[in-house]
Amino acid sequence: MAFLRRLGWYLVGLSIGIIFLIFFLQKKADETGTEFCYFPNCRVLKDMRSKPIVFGDKLEAAHRDTLLINSFLKDGDINFRKSDTQSEPCKTYFVEQTIKEVDYTLQVKSCTSNVIVERLVEDN
Repeated sequence: MAFLRRLGWYLVGLSIGIIFLIFFLQKKADETGTEFCYFPNCRVLKDMRSKPIVFGDKLEAAHRDTLLINSFLKDGDINFRKSDTQSEPCKTYFVEQTIKEVDYTLQVKSCTSNVIVERLVEDN
């Protein structure tokens, strides 16, 4: 009986602590724009969002839409198998996203000072 009582109080305290922590971290993230990125996909996209975007010569005029590019850099998934993460001075990434049930791939080069958008391809 004593063990169950202790376990109950432990779970009550743990749940209150978790709720407080979620509330505190969410409020801090909303006020300061802080984003917690621990996975490689999130870290690379966050790094690319922090740099100025430059459109490459091969990119069609219809795809030079900064809102579309920003949606890729916010919600896209990087295909690390196709990407060249070891190239110098700019790393090449393939960011994939599904928009209105159509798959798209965005090829970008992430340099130290900017992000160059190379091309946008519709996958069939």
